[in-house]
Amino acid sequence: MLIWSKKGRVTATIIAISLFSLLFLLPLVMILMSSFSRQWNGILPSGFTFEHFVNAFSGPDWDAMLSSLVVGFSASLFALFCGLWAALALRRHSGKIQKWLSIAFYLPSAIPSVSIGLGILVAFSQGYLQMNGTFWIVFSAHFVLISAFTFSNVSTGLARISPDIENVAFSLGASPWYRLCHVTLPLLMPWMISALALSLSLSLGELGATMMLYPPGWATLPVSIFSLTDRGNIADGSALTIVLVSITLLLMMKLEKVAKRLGQK
Repeated sequence: MLIWSKKGRVTATIIAISLFSLLFLLPLVMILMSSFSRQWNGILPSGFTFEHFVNAFSGPDWDAMLSSLVVGFSASLFALFCGLWAALALRRHSGKIQKWLSIAFYLPSAIPSVSIGLGILVAFSQGYLQMNGTFWIVFSAHFVLISAFTFSNVSTGLARISPDIENVAFSLGASPWYRLCHVTLPLLMPWMISALALSLSLSLGELGATMMLYPPGWATLPVSIFSLTDRGNIADGSALTIVLVSITLLLMMKLEKVAKRLGQK
C-alpha cells in the first residue's frame, strides 16, 4: 500500500469503490433494467417482460450467438496452436532473431482492429485468395487480433519452466517428441488454458474488424447488438448484451478454474 494512514486508506477505498460502481456497475445495472423493461420513457423503466430474452434465444439473434461461439472457439484454438508453436520455436533462438520475430507477433495488438479489418478486406477480396463474404475472412481477422495474446501467455509460461526439467528427461533418454508431450506441454497447460480463456473473451467481444468484414445474412453477437441499438431497439440490444456478458464470464470462469486446478498438480 502506498497510503499508510488509516484515514487515507479508508478515503482511497471509498474513492475506488465509487469509481468502480460509477464506471462498471452502474452501466451494467442500467443495461439489465433495460433488458427486462417493456418501455423506458421516464427516469425508470415501466413494465416487466422476458420477451427480449425470448428474442435473444430465437431467430437471427440465436444464429448470431452460435456464430460468435464458432468463430471464438475456432480462432482461439488455432491461435493457441500457432502461439504455442511460435513460442517453442523462438525459445531456441536468441538475440535479434528472437527480438524481431517476437515484435512481429506482438504487432497486431498495437494496431486498431478497424485497420486490421480493412487490411484483410483489401488483401482477400480478389485473386486466388478471395475470402470476401465468407466465414473465413472473419475467422482470419479474429485470429490475427488474438494471436499476440496467446503467444504472450505461452511465452511467459515457457520462461517460468526450468530448462533443467527437460534436460533431466533428455539425460534419461526421452525423445524430443516424448519430452514435448509428457514434460513441456503438461507444465505449460495452465498458461495454455489461460491463453485460451483470454483469447475467447476477446474474440466474443470483437466488433471493429468484424463490422468491416461480416458477410450478408451472418453476424456475431457484438454486430447484432450494434445493429439493434442503431435501429433504436435498445431493450433487445440490452438483453443480447446481458447474454454476451454471461456467456463470456461463464466460459472464462470455467477455463480459469481448469487452469488453476492444473497449476496445482
